[in-house]
Amino acid sequence: QVQLVESGGGLVQAGGSLRLSCAASGSIFSINTMGWYRQAPGKQRELVADITKGGNTNYADSVKGRSTISRDNARNTIYLQMNSLKSEDTGVYYCRARDTRLYWGQGTQVTVSS
Repeated sequence: QVQLVESGGGLVQAGGSLRLSCAASGSIFSINTMGWYRQAPGKQRELVADITKGGNTNYADSVKGRSTISRDNARNTIYLQMNSLKSEDTGVYYCRARDTRLYWGQGTQVTVSS
């Protein structure tokens, strides 16, 4: 079993920055891709960014150029640096990890005030 714990969410003014963290624990040896998803009120959950073991990244168009996903050397923690935040970035941000199964964290709230 893999457990994912997100942190770093909170309140921020539009134009500000946040760094989200997701720490994986448990049977993490086979984890390959990890990523961030978000769900805004009344909307479907959507991909924000993901990253492979080799460091290849994908970003949603809505955050490209102002967000950076990264991982630590042990490949068990990922980060999402978000700059120039907009009100539409508001939502619950979930960490996801995958081996032969799919694992989700409980989410961390990001609220951007205008």
